[in-house]
This record gives sequence, structure tokens and C-alpha cells, in this order.
Amino acid sequence: MIVRGLESAAKGMVALMDMNDRIANNLANVNTVGFKKGELRFKDVMESAVYSQEGSILRNDTSRYLGTVSMGSQALNYVHDFSQGALEKTTSPYDVAIEGDGFFKIQDLEGKVSYTRNGSFCVNSDDYLVTKQGEFVLDVNNRRIRMIPEDWDPELMRDRMEIIIGESGMIEMNSYTQKIPMQTIGVFDFSDKEDLFEIGDTKFVPMSADNRELRAEKFSIQQNMLELSNSNVIKEMINTIQTSRNYESLTKVVSTNNELLRTAVSVGRIGQ
Repeated sequence: MIVRGLESAAKGMVALMDMNDRIANNLANVNTVGFKKGELRFKDVMESAVYSQEGSILRNDTSRYLGTVSMGSQALNYVHDFSQGALEKTTSPYDVAIEGDGFFKIQDLEGKVSYTRNGSFCVNSDDYLVTKQGEFVLDVNNRRIRMIPEDWDPELMRDRMEIIIGESGMIEMNSYTQKIPMQTIGVFDFSDKEDLFEIGDTKFVPMSADNRELRAEKFSIQQNMLELSNSNVIKEMINTIQTSRNYESLTKVVSTNNELLRTAVSVGRIGQ
């Protein structure tokens, strides 16, 4: 039983170290646009049924069933909380935020696709809508979005045209005399968000080929807005304190069991 106690405490301490890493990452990204906080899920290790001394497992005597005992816990998987973050107003017409479900679909120079909630966009030298890292923003038809029609003079349009992005993602160029409809920013979603894997810079990709993208429905695009991180400093600090206290308690369990084991060994030597 002493060895079992040591093993259970050790597994718990490793799990708490994993949790502390998760909390540290959430705290480090409280000011990252579009960041979604991560959460660890745990599972019991070697859970066994417990019966009272009068009960009989062989007879399936459930009347004496007391419950289960676990050998500790370990991290099962890492998931993200995709709840809505607060929206912050900006001055750039290329900044957009998703209010509701969905992700922006972006494509790097090598053609690799990923998904993000970070709508801090800009226009590159070729007049394409891109992320701050230079990745192309795709429209509802998976095409790169060009912010100026091909048959118009770019310099003239920059001087005289106003960019309007509607709640559906439709981009329009407005002047005093006309309104020119452009492409529509694509907003996509997934049926199983727990399958999404973060590849860095608030970008996600599905891990399973069966988890195909869907067209998001319950959303609205907000221009001149950015979605802030949904990680809360106060909550994460509380989690840090609780994790530290639990780790300290398990440290005491290890120390106590170690002392008991040492005493048992000493008694055994004396008995010889």
C-alpha cells in the first residue's frame, strides 16, 4: 500500500506539472488577438472496484460494493475553449472580428491552409488581403481576396474608394458615385472542434480527415474590430494557486510514504 501511495502521488504530480504548463501558456497569451485558451482533461489510472469484507466478488454481490479506487490520474488530452473573446475597436478598415461561430481560412505561400480567429489583416503590395505574417485570406469560394478590381487603376481607387466589409463578410468599394461589390470573406467551421490542433500563431488545423470544414452559419463580421484572447488573467492566477497547493499536498504525501517505507525496511532488518 505504501508503494501504491507513492505511485499515485507521483502520477498526480506529473499531471499537475502538465496543468501548470497549460496555465502558463494561457497567461502568456492574454493579449494575443484571437487566442483560445487551452484546457487539460485527465483520466484515472488503473481504477479498481472496492467491496466490503463481507462482500463476495465471485458471487457478484453488488450490495457490498463501496465504489472504486484509482492509482492516480494522468493527462488524457489537450483541448481548446472556443468561447467568444471580447471585441476591441480599431482604426484599420482591414481589421475584422467574427462574432459567433467560425474561423477565417488562410493560406501560406506554399499553399498550406489553416484556420484562425485573428482578423488583424492588411493589404500586400499586390493588393491581396493577407495576415500580418503574409498569408492570404480566402473567400467563400477558397480564392485569394484581391482588394481592387483588375480593370481599375489601383492608385485612383486608393485615393477615392472607401472599403466596407458587411456582417456577412461581403467586401464593397464605395465612392461618391458608385458602389462596387467585391469578394466575400470566407468563414468556416467544424463539427468537432476538439479535433482541431493548434500549429502556432493562433492557427488551427483538423487532425482527422473526417472532420471536414463546414460553412459557418451563426456569425457576423464586425469591421474595425478585433477579437481579444478569451484567457482571463484572474482565473488563470487562481488556477495557478490551486495547482501549486495541490502539488504541495502531494509532495507531503510522497514524503510521508517515503518515511513509512523507510521505517518498514528498518523494522524488517531488525526482525532478521
